[in-house]
Amino acid sequence: MNLAEVIDGLVEERGLDRDLVTTIVCDGIASAYAKKYPDLDFKATYNKKTGKLEIFTEKEVMQVVTDDDYEISAKKVKTLHPTAELGAMVMIPFEGAIGRIEILAAKQLISTKIRDLELLAVYNDYKDKQGTIVTGLVHKRERAGWVVKIGEVLGLLPKENLVDAESVRIGHQVKVLLQEVLQTVRGDNYQLIFDRVSPEFVQKLLELEIPEIFEGMVEIKKIVRIAGYKSKAIVASNSKEIDPVGTCVGVGGSRIKPILRELGQEKVDLIEWTDSIEDLVRDCLKPAEIDKVLVEHNRAVVLLAEDQRSYAIGKMGQNILLASKLSGMEIQLQDLAQTSSGESEQSGIEEDHVA
Repeated sequence: MNLAEVIDGLVEERGLDRDLVTTIVCDGIASAYAKKYPDLDFKATYNKKTGKLEIFTEKEVMQVVTDDDYEISAKKVKTLHPTAELGAMVMIPFEGAIGRIEILAAKQLISTKIRDLELLAVYNDYKDKQGTIVTGLVHKRERAGWVVKIGEVLGLLPKENLVDAESVRIGHQVKVLLQEVLQTVRGDNYQLIFDRVSPEFVQKLLELEIPEIFEGMVEIKKIVRIAGYKSKAIVASNSKEIDPVGTCVGVGGSRIKPILRELGQEKVDLIEWTDSIEDLVRDCLKPAEIDKVLVEHNRAVVLLAEDQRSYAIGKMGQNILLASKLSGMEIQLQDLAQTSSGESEQSGIEEDHVA
């Protein structure tokens, strides 16, 4: 059986370890012989010089042979093992054949083990890249989402991990967050699972485009996101000489623009960290202009003019929801005009309220 081309193909095309592939093939063929001859012990070896698989079975050296399946004469064994003594167990080439059923079983076993080896290779190659941004080519579309090719490996970008409004085209490059690296495949048959909707995707884009974040001079304290609408991030500087927001935006928006282009129509609000919860809530509600913030425990009453209410609330209440998540406060909007006309600032008027 000439296996040189088969082994070379598996090694070169799939990037597998030659010794492991050889061992899998040998073990698979040995199991086929064991299935056909269950009373015998077999060992298969690959002869690199001839490119052939050689099958051996174990026999006992005897002066007089009574069972050819298990014994070999001392005279005959000398041609193979010149130093073998009586009673020794030696490996002898096996000349019997196996049938079609055993061959098919061996192929199935080999295929399964090769697949396991491929899964392990992918896992080892990508496990340290989990949680990072990778760039791939959109390969095809499936019911579950888009298949993205990274190098020679295919992964899945599930449809729920992609913003509905985003345009994805086959053959085009796409940046994705490597969300999961699985040791075994799921029902969709992919080990690499990608994402573009999580807050972590935006955070990793910021790290990718802004050296000060990557190097730790500017820290992202917290980030929240409603994919397709807006992301809000609190940034802090570890140096008095660095303006964290200005550093992230860049001169003329040079640093933030590539991120905005990657996110399509989505906006990104950057908020400088402050120990003052009042100021933090105020900044989290941007672009609204806030007159005053009153804080009690985890609740913030925000006083603002009527014409600023829609900015604070945002589309379908999304801006105030993000502000609440980012600040960790229950936010209540209160009309400044009502307060000025005699309503108590603590009266509990709750026209807009987010926990």
